[in-house]
Amino acid sequence: MSSSGAVPVLPAVSKPSIPPPAFSDIAKASNDLINRDFYHTAAGPNLEVKSKAPNGVSFITKGKFSHEGATSGSIEGKYVDVPSARWVQILTSSPDAGITLTNTWTTSNVLATKFELDNQIAKGLKAELITDFTPSTKDFGAKTNLHFKQPNFHARAFFDMMKGPTANVDAVLGRDGFLVGAEAGYDVQKAAITRYSAAVGYAVPQYSAAITATSNLSVFSAAYYHKVSSEVEAGAKATWDSKGSNNVGLEVASKYRLDPTSFAKAKVNDRGIASLAYNVLLRSGVTMGVGVSLDTQKLNESAPKYGTHFEFSG
Repeated sequence: MSSSGAVPVLPAVSKPSIPPPAFSDIAKASNDLINRDFYHTAAGPNLEVKSKAPNGVSFITKGKFSHEGATSGSIEGKYVDVPSARWVQILTSSPDAGITLTNTWTTSNVLATKFELDNQIAKGLKAELITDFTPSTKDFGAKTNLHFKQPNFHARAFFDMMKGPTANVDAVLGRDGFLVGAEAGYDVQKAAITRYSAAVGYAVPQYSAAITATSNLSVFSAAYYHKVSSEVEAGAKATWDSKGSNNVGLEVASKYRLDPTSFAKAKVNDRGIASLAYNVLLRSGVTMGVGVSLDTQKLNESAPKYGTHFEFSG
């Protein structure tokens, strides 16, 4: 403090810029509100069990029974191996460098393996190698994915080495909440662009809006999300296929947090299909969800669809 008694003014510390979302997540807030945590798509109990061993290996087991009578499930194990990546630690000067290995086995008898190096080869770069093998048909697949994040920039590249090969790339630029992104697919063997899309959006913590044009700029959608309060969320999405009919599909959804351990959701679309869901934390590590969907225009003709979801974690 100076002799005059004046308090010195410290220079303002600027907050680091956060990378924008990926191209597929530009409308994530509204899409999650409309599509997630509605459990009527499964006819029977939808089960998910998460656990973690003392050595750091985590396991996820999933099971689902559809209304068509088919069952599906998978078991996944994930392990982060730090010692084996000593060479990465030396090259990147990062003591936390390591390889993440994820193995998945599905009831369709598909064995999938994913290797990940996140933020180790270069700052902001995540590299993935994904392989899948079907023993019954001897089919083998291999994909390489790259994710690159920097302040105000987010790019991704997905390469399918066995089919085509093909490449799908997308990028998003962000500034002061405004977002603009594009996506393109390329088939190496055909030497042709197979698809392209574009999107613009605006996102802040309280609300977000996005307009996307997918399927070679033929399907347009506009989505809106608003966090009204700490208990109430609302959103809507309109979709129009320029190659189809002139009708515009509309979905409206809302979420209400009843208390810190439970919430309820509701949505309805332009065809009169209404869905309701309820999710509650029964105890630490045990979550239950129930849902129902019904056709409000044909209450006497079609039966409602019910579903349940149980999640155990420890």
